[in-house]
Amino acid sequence: MGTSLQPVNTLVPGQNLGAYVQAVNTFPVLSAEEEQKLAEELYYGENLEAARQLVMAHLRFVVHIAKSYSGYGLAESDLIQEGNVGLMKAVKRFNPEKGVRLVSFAVHWIKAEMHEFILRNWRIVKVATTKAQRKLFFNLRGRKKRLAWLTNDEASAVAKDLNVDVKHVRQMEGRLAAMDASFDAGADEDDDVAYLAPANYLEDKRYDPSVMLENADWAANNVSGLESALEKLDDRSRDILHQRWLSEDKATLHDLAAVYGVSAERIRQLEKNAMKKVRVYMEA
Repeated sequence: MGTSLQPVNTLVPGQNLGAYVQAVNTFPVLSAEEEQKLAEELYYGENLEAARQLVMAHLRFVVHIAKSYSGYGLAESDLIQEGNVGLMKAVKRFNPEKGVRLVSFAVHWIKAEMHEFILRNWRIVKVATTKAQRKLFFNLRGRKKRLAWLTNDEASAVAKDLNVDVKHVRQMEGRLAAMDASFDAGADEDDDVAYLAPANYLEDKRYDPSVMLENADWAANNVSGLESALEKLDDRSRDILHQRWLSEDKATLHDLAAVYGVSAERIRQLEKNAMKKVRVYMEA
C-alpha cells in the first residue's frame, strides 16, 4: 500500500513534465479499503504519512484534469501544480464517514484552484470577476468548438441552459475573443511598427493651449479673490489666517494664543470663523 519515494525533480512538473507524468503513474491506485484506512488514520489520528500516500495516489488524477484545460494557452505544468494545491486541500478536508471516494470529493477542489489560476493569467485584464461570470466563462469556453461567433439560436440556447440573459452571453463571448495588446512598443520593434503602439496616440492635455490658459485664468482669479476676501477681514482675523496658512514659517495655535493673550481654543474659533467669511466673500 505504501508509495515509494521518487527523486525530487521528477515530482516537480515544471522541471520535466514528461518525467513527472511518468513518475506519478507509477504510484499504485488505492483500493476502496486502502483509501478508507488511510483516510481514517488521517482524519482521526492526524497521520501525515497517510496524507502523503493519499496525495501521491491521486496525482495522476490531477494530470488528467489539467489536460482538459489545455486550450487556454497556459502551461500544463502550472495547471498541474495549482491542481495539486487543490488536491492537498481536499485531502485535508476529506471525511471518511461520508461514504464517497476521495476522487469524487477532490475534483471540486482541484478544478477550483485551476479555474482561479486560469482567470488570473488568461488575460491581463480579468474576464470574469463574479461567480456568475466565472460560470459563464468556463461553460461558454467549453462550448465554443469553432472560431466563428455564436448564432442567435446558439447564444439563446446557451443563455437558457445557464439561466442568464443573452446579452451576458454576447458580452462574455466578446471578452473571450479579445486579445491583450501591449501599451508600449516592444524593445525589439523597428520604427515601422513601433509607431503603432497605443502609447504614441495618447493626448497629453497638460500642454493644450486652451487648457493652460484656463488653468492660469482660474489660478489668477483665485489669488485675486483671496486677496480681496482677506482685505474684508478685521486685522486680527487676517493676521491669524496669514500666520496659520500663508506664511512659510507657519505658526501654531499656541504661538498665536501667546501673541494675542487668549487660549489656543479661542484662536481655533477665530480661525474657523475667518475661513467661513473668506469662503462667503469668494463665492459672492
